[in-house]
Amino acid sequence: MTAELLEIVMVHSPTEGRDPVDDGRLWTAEQARDVTRGFLLVAAPEGGSGAESVLLVVSELVTNALRHANGVTELRLEVGLGAVTVAVHDASMAPPQPVTWDAGEPGGFGWPLVQDLSDDVQVHVHMAGKAVMAVVPCPTAVLAQG
Repeated sequence: MTAELLEIVMVHSPTEGRDPVDDGRLWTAEQARDVTRGFLLVAAPEGGSGAESVLLVVSELVTNALRHANGVTELRLEVGLGAVTVAVHDASMAPPQPVTWDAGEPGGFGWPLVQDLSDDVQVHVHMAGKAVMAVVPCPTAVLAQG
């Protein structure tokens, strides 16, 4: 398997109507996790804790886009040698901001969690919003070429 053969992309406009839920668009972190689980069955069948890390990163990035950026405009998962790249796009140009964690308030730990679980995290702001990309170490089914 090569990286260019296994990629999943889901795209929608954040202003599109929200019915029905089963139209292939992502409206919840749970849906994003379900899509990711299916992807990982092929991309990283022996992924173990690496696959769990990918699921956590997807969940946190999608939740952040839903809470702070009016929704996900694209979810892209790509498999590489020993890693899965997660890219979550939204329509906000505001980059993620760390929040001081408060035990009495919900939230504040997702962004640091994404950074801790990933080898590389990048935010690319563009005219239509931004893309947050995280490269998560995970044993994959991609074989080294050589």
